[in-house]
Amino acid sequence: MTHPLLSLAGTRTVLFDGAMGTELMALGLDRGAAPELWNIDRPDSVREVHSAYFAAGADVVSTNSFGGTSIRLAAHGLEARAFELNRAAARLAREAAPAGRFVAGSMGPTGILLAPQGPATEAGFVAAYAEQARGLADGGVDLFIIETQYDLREALAALKGARSVSQLPVFVTLTFSVFPRGYFTIMGDSAARSAAEAEQAGAAAVGSNCNLTSEQMVGCVRAIRAATSLPVVAQANAGQPLPAADGTVGYSQTLEDYVRFVPGIVAAGAGFVGGCCGTNPATIRAMARAIHREEKP
Repeated sequence: MTHPLLSLAGTRTVLFDGAMGTELMALGLDRGAAPELWNIDRPDSVREVHSAYFAAGADVVSTNSFGGTSIRLAAHGLEARAFELNRAAARLAREAAPAGRFVAGSMGPTGILLAPQGPATEAGFVAAYAEQARGLADGGVDLFIIETQYDLREALAALKGARSVSQLPVFVTLTFSVFPRGYFTIMGDSAARSAAEAEQAGAAAVGSNCNLTSEQMVGCVRAIRAATSLPVVAQANAGQPLPAADGTVGYSQTLEDYVRFVPGIVAAGAGFVGGCCGTNPATIRAMARAIHREEKP
């Protein structure tokens, strides 16, 4: 039986939300703090961000659980609360979701490297991501999105972990940079190879998020589309980060410039589009308008 979200993507472009962390910082989250803790301590603020994205036209929001593996939470002394924080993240997004909208359980990188570059093991990653997926599923997500991965091996371990505890669809997006030879992660994984291996491992959709501008994302989507039969996900940054003297960070693309390339991303083959760093509800609202203009008969 086809999942309702995948069925929807068969009829039109599906819109994800934009950045979560910067929106929480605007509401008072301290830089360097664990955003996931706000799922317990400041639930109204987290719900507020989700509601703003839904109001802007998002079909799907991602939970406030990007750093929710026990491995990453250990940096804040929160590793024992991984299941609790992920379940709370899912429940908050579920509570904010209007009828007919969807919640994706966000599963970001652990922040440590697999051997031989680092101390991590595949088995350790699989177990950590499985625990995170259990919490998200228990809280009511519709799917998982493994995102911002820079090592294909970790992305595949996360996929294995999620699929070991749930039959919900798993989307996998990696973070690529553009080089003369194409699009690659910092670990040297090409966009084409990443898409093909994720499909073989059982992903329901594959794609790219973070780092690339919306203009660069057009070419990345083409490369992924050529390598897989799965739906493609694209969530570009609002350009490159521009740190300011006061410690804040801006981004190089204006809203108008960012949105200008969204129809090209869709035309290149992305069935799911959204934003990443530097994007906000205003970005998603403008993307929704641009997509709907293109899809009008």
